[in-house]
Amino acid sequence: MKPYKILINGIGRIGKAILRISQNTDDINIVAINDINTNIQNIAYIINYDSTYGNIDDKYTAVGSFIQNQKSKIEVFNNNKLQDINLKNIDIVIDSSGMKIDKKVLNKLDVKHIFLTHPNSIADINIIIGINENSINTKEHKIVSTSSCNATAILPILKAIDDKFGIVCGDVVTIHPLLNHQKTLDAKCISSNDRDVKCSFEFGRGAMQNIIPSGTTTIDACSLVLPKISSDMFSSNSFRVPTDVVGAINISIYSKTACSKKQIIEFCELIATKQKFDIFLNNYDPLVSKDFQKQTFSTIIDHRWTDVKNSHLIKLVLWYDNEWGYASKVLDIVKLFRDKTKES
Repeated sequence: MKPYKILINGIGRIGKAILRISQNTDDINIVAINDINTNIQNIAYIINYDSTYGNIDDKYTAVGSFIQNQKSKIEVFNNNKLQDINLKNIDIVIDSSGMKIDKKVLNKLDVKHIFLTHPNSIADINIIIGINENSINTKEHKIVSTSSCNATAILPILKAIDDKFGIVCGDVVTIHPLLNHQKTLDAKCISSNDRDVKCSFEFGRGAMQNIIPSGTTTIDACSLVLPKISSDMFSSNSFRVPTDVVGAINISIYSKTACSKKQIIEFCELIATKQKFDIFLNNYDPLVSKDFQKQTFSTIIDHRWTDVKNSHLIKLVLWYDNEWGYASKVLDIVKLFRDKTKES
């Protein structure tokens, strides 16, 4: 079966990571980009050069309404609305714009599937690899959410712990790198459409000068995939930190079944040997955040900090690449849909 012909809507941090990863495989065929940036030379430039992940060797050049390199030729559209794009030669859309789009609009698009790179209750299914990929139905699931980077990292280990030891309750703290909507210096409050935030005072503060506390949608995103893991079970908050990539998550879990630190570590090693996808990676080395950059595993369990107190209080620290790692999982989900289509 030929690879899907894919349009990426929004060539921001995730869209660019998806495009760059696709250049290293023949399984993914990006044929079009839609972005509100009307400067096609600049679109080629931001794909070619990246301050976080470095520069690509096979660079794109702008030719008319296309960008192209030795491997691919990609048409560039500049539409404000998905429904205005010419999708005649497109099989699927990966929407990495982060914008809210009406479900009726998405259902009317003449494509096989639309993948939303954020948690969304309007989706036909929210998917996290290692949780519910076996529930994919290519005929019923047109609008597909690939959840969030945080939920993709945390939910597989939460489910595994719950299945084995049972979870009474817990607390989650995400330590997240800065994002493009933040400001380099103090400015006015910032709104966020995808988070239903009208005016966040904290995110108007200088991103490079502060550790910024905020709420997090991580547990809500988890509940869209696995309803049991919800805000009734977990409290949560986030700290935005002045680093460019790789997040960390500090987890405290109160278990139903008594356990020990040794049992938790042995269990984590066991599930890593049985996994079908690159989900769990166990770490014991004295590493820092940059050492996990470009890591494609969903979650790296750092056992330097694994601990159990009073036989029931489990502490875990996870690492994850919130851009490259998450984008690789988006493409894994796209490939699963293609394979399921082939089987049917």
